[in-house]
Amino acid sequence: MPFTLLLLTVLAQASSAQLAPSAYVPERVFDTRRGAFADLEVMIADLATADVILVGEQHDDPNTHRLEQAILEGFLRRRVRVIVSLEMFERDVQAAVDQYLAGSIPEEEFLKSSRPWPRYATDYRPLVELARGHGWPVVAANVPRRLAADVAKSGRAALDSLSAADRALAARDLLCPQDAYFERFSEAMGGHATGTAKQPPAPGGEPPAQAPNAVEAATERYYWSQCVKDETMAESIAAAIDRRAEQKGPVVHFTGAFHSDFGAGTAERTRRRLAGRRVVVVSILPVPSLDGLAPSEEDLTRADFLLYTHKPTPNSEVRTPKSEVRSRNIPNR
Repeated sequence: MPFTLLLLTVLAQASSAQLAPSAYVPERVFDTRRGAFADLEVMIADLATADVILVGEQHDDPNTHRLEQAILEGFLRRRVRVIVSLEMFERDVQAAVDQYLAGSIPEEEFLKSSRPWPRYATDYRPLVELARGHGWPVVAANVPRRLAADVAKSGRAALDSLSAADRALAARDLLCPQDAYFERFSEAMGGHATGTAKQPPAPGGEPPAQAPNAVEAATERYYWSQCVKDETMAESIAAAIDRRAEQKGPVVHFTGAFHSDFGAGTAERTRRRLAGRRVVVVSILPVPSLDGLAPSEEDLTRADFLLYTHKPTPNSEVRTPKSEVRSRNIPNR
């Protein structure tokens, strides 16, 4: 081969190698119960002894989704059969999920019938395909978004007028206390449960009457919608535990971190339904740098395991944009 052609071939191969995605996912694991760093394999070995694992994610982070796949692959290496539960599919598409897993319908038909999230192909398809390839059940755990939207618009009363079929798509037992979870939700939504909003002065100069705070009312409706999602996902998880029969492996539920952080939301409601069962929370936290990492006081109460991963910043700047800080606190879908 002429030298020039050889040189071009080598350069092309080098360029291709640079563009190829790395299989390595930077991560560090912190066990908050022991107050020490561990590693991914130690964490997975511990998770294998749980009944339920809630994995709280940041929806738009690629490394987060690669680590979710790594968690399932860890169970596979240990020959632990799991049930995969997903916030990202809703109860009314469970039949389509089951048909696809059984090979009864092609993927194209499955996707047309199941309303997958926009980034399904890159973020959640690997989880579903891994489950499909090894005969693991997949639970469409969430309440249909149309019902959640009705509750956000009209409050809890929106569920009272549903048909029996639609009402069965939301949790039977619903609790929505104004607790610390509500305060965190309210803060993230930009509202608060106290105070009133003053109306503009009337044309005649009379002082305006105090009116209920519209932000407060809207926050409470949206919080009810959040509670319906949490209760429905928790009920779906508990039902999967009841159905697992001789299978001893855990239910692994993937959800937005707001639903599980601090043991609240879906985590608290799952524990309420599964008293005496071991429910473990993992929170995946993308950070600009893993060097010199030290969990904050808040993070120490966030989850049983903190799974930090690297989130590159523009131009490789090591900083945390304000938008990223806020996105960790905004309630997920």
